Amino acid sequence: MSVNPAHHAHTVTELLGLAGHHIRKLHLSLKTEQAYPYRMRQFNEFHGRRHPSKLNGEDVSAYLSHLAVVERFAASTQNVALNALLYLYRNVLGVEMPVAQGAVRAWRHRRLTSVHTLGEVSRLLAELAGESHLMATLLYGSGLRLLECLELRVKDVDVDKATLTVWQGKGGKDRITMLPRTALDAGQVQLGRSRLLYEADRAA
Repeated sequence: MSVNPAHHAHTVTELLGLAGHHIRKLHLSLKTEQAYPYRMRQFNEFHGRRHPSKLNGEDVSAYLSHLAVVERFAASTQNVALNALLYLYRNVLGVEMPVAQGAVRAWRHRRLTSVHTLGEVSRLLAELAGESHLMATLLYGSGLRLLECLELRVKDVDVDKATLTVWQGKGGKDRITMLPRTALDAGQVQLGRSRLLYEADRAA
């Protein structure tokens, strides 16, 4: 997007309005439309309402570090603020953002994986029936992701070898995983239903 260098002469309020106009014109998400101007305004207030064109890399670094150290925001929030400033400088002011060297990076919070016990899984499966029960059994017993389970085809199931073939899984990789013995009977029923649908479609 070409931007008039004369935007340097705009007041901060005018710049923020101009930024909002640009974002709406590009049909960016509502979340972005709300978050970017907010972080731009916060950046301006953090530096005593000084015009962004008068600030340098140390000023940008100080703001980003403040978010991480004082506000204790997550890395995702700090990244949104950084992207908002990049947008402000590149798309509104028409210049490259001053390099923020030495900015303290916010920590990425890692959550511990929650693993259910066999008893918990058994009680959950006992509350399900039909296709829902079969899908849950495959998710747990075969280690399938939800979308992988939904995209299973008849040709991907090998009952004799008790295996499932997953095509284009995570990272675009194919893999073979086991078909739980507890899912064999329900799987056979589902295959029969699929065969009936297939025959009906051919007849139509």
